[in-house]
Amino acid sequence: MTEKKQLLREDPQRPTGLDAHLGMEIEEGTGDGVVARMPITPNHHQPFGIVHGGVYCAIAESVASISGFLWLQETGIGGSAVGVNNSTDFIKSVPEGTIVARSVPIHRGKRQQLWQVDMTLEDGTLLAQGRVRLQNI
Repeated sequence: MTEKKQLLREDPQRPTGLDAHLGMEIEEGTGDGVVARMPITPNHHQPFGIVHGGVYCAIAESVASISGFLWLQETGIGGSAVGVNNSTDFIKSVPEGTIVARSVPIHRGKRQQLWQVDMTLEDGTLLAQGRVRLQNI
């Protein structure tokens, strides 16, 4: 098992890699879903001063992947889950605030999983919604 997989298994709330670089923090994490928060900073902006769409895509991919990995561990299937498709719709543009991401499973199977990730402001305003298909490996 790689060091990163071991860290995720031991402490799914500790961000690593891109998640840490973005400033995303996992608040809750189980195989039934993850809740993450990320304060928006100017580093997340595109040239027009709003959150770059790639930030939402990255959040969706990370939150879904962590959810899928935890589900595989909790069920005893084991292994990892990697993204094979990420479709993220951008609903509302914002320059500041805190993004709250919540994942829910749509399908969890032997070979693939499909997760929906809603990204909102703290008041519940929907900013973006992603669907991420994962391959179990």
